[in-house]
Amino acid sequence: MADFNLKRGYDIPIEGQAEKKLTVLPAPKKAAVQPLEFRGLKLRLLVAEGDTVKIGTPLLADKANENIKLVAPVSGTVAQIIRGERRQLQAIVVENDGKDAAEVVGKWTADEVKKLSADEIKTRLLSGGMWPHIRQRPFNKVANPADTPRDIFISAFDTAPLAADPAFLLEGEEEAFRIGLDALAGMTGGKVHLSLNGALSAQPSVFANASGVEKHYFSGPHPAGNVGVQIHHIAPLQKDDLVWYIQPYAVALIGKFFLNGFFQNERIVALAGSSLKERSYVKTIVGAPISSLIPEKNIVDEPVRFINGNVLTGRKTSFSGYLTFYDYLVTVIPEAKKERKLLGYFRPGFNLPSFSKTFLSALIPGKKFKMDTSLFGGHRAFIQNEEYERVLPMDIMPVQLMKSILAEDFEEMEALGILELDEEDVALCSYIDLSKNDFGAILRKGLDLIEREG
Repeated sequence: MADFNLKRGYDIPIEGQAEKKLTVLPAPKKAAVQPLEFRGLKLRLLVAEGDTVKIGTPLLADKANENIKLVAPVSGTVAQIIRGERRQLQAIVVENDGKDAAEVVGKWTADEVKKLSADEIKTRLLSGGMWPHIRQRPFNKVANPADTPRDIFISAFDTAPLAADPAFLLEGEEEAFRIGLDALAGMTGGKVHLSLNGALSAQPSVFANASGVEKHYFSGPHPAGNVGVQIHHIAPLQKDDLVWYIQPYAVALIGKFFLNGFFQNERIVALAGSSLKERSYVKTIVGAPISSLIPEKNIVDEPVRFINGNVLTGRKTSFSGYLTFYDYLVTVIPEAKKERKLLGYFRPGFNLPSFSKTFLSALIPGKKFKMDTSLFGGHRAFIQNEEYERVLPMDIMPVQLMKSILAEDFEEMEALGILELDEEDVALCSYIDLSKNDFGAILRKGLDLIEREG
């Protein structure tokens, strides 16, 4: 057990937090699997439009490892296979027949799960379509079941803007969470690390009662809740190290899978953002249409940006889009109006947030702001300063790393710590950058280069 009090970082003062009130929604009429979010998989289509499927029926398989499959979230008929440019597969839409027929692969008690070998646990998760919940660092991609991770990491709190509260998502799921932890422990010869919110006076019971894990306590501003930051402080990645990580709600889903024997499609999602009149949590299924989660009458601005995830690292979607596999948050904020304000830099800025304390809003403690998608400027060359280190609580120099990536200097990239990072870890660098550089996109370019070149 260890305590980490991180000083560097920044909590973006954005308004629109979801109220901890849960509504169970009726099953949507359709649901979608979106292949592009599963990094590291090269997928082969297994179904055609018109095919009948059950919950858990394989829709796609990884070409490199046929055992890794993406499965149907509902039972019914494959209604649409959506492709984009160059026939890139965008989504498989399944029309829900409401029967909830499922592909049952077996059921196991909590005691039986503890006795399973690593290979047996992997085989069952793969057969049930649950494997994609487990991702690896470095490269932040779906884990390879042929690997044995050094350790497994779980972040039990989320400091991202307007993030869903993992403890609220897991209310009433203590048994499933415990079984999921046992399954994870059976797949590593190392430790399962559970990182908790050190700012709380008492931990939620689902985490306080967790056993078989090594607990750590983190406090501080965002990105203290990022698993990459936690790995860096608990047990940093060394050359050739490989670790896995998983979201806490997914741990409970794995536990419920072993108890029920089929793919667990449920999701609890926070609906947040200043463009929503009412902000709360809803229970639905993975891949549900955004339109089934948010009534049009609940949207107060026009036009708006729908985001699967948070405003820093989420994926842009639309009212007709679908909930993604890994996100437990849908954010709705106003789209920026294309207008320039006269003498904008010289305005007092009472209603504009300012990391650098440029505006007078910095003198108003605790103030939240209605933020839109404005970038407030265009792309320019890097401005060398120490501001970036103020929002990255890791022993890494972000600007130097970005320059080494742009220069394709592989040795320097690795020496500067690229393998410890993912886009979410450098998102605040993009947010505060006066030059409007996308640190995440540059970082991903570097990671892809290293992985491709071996």
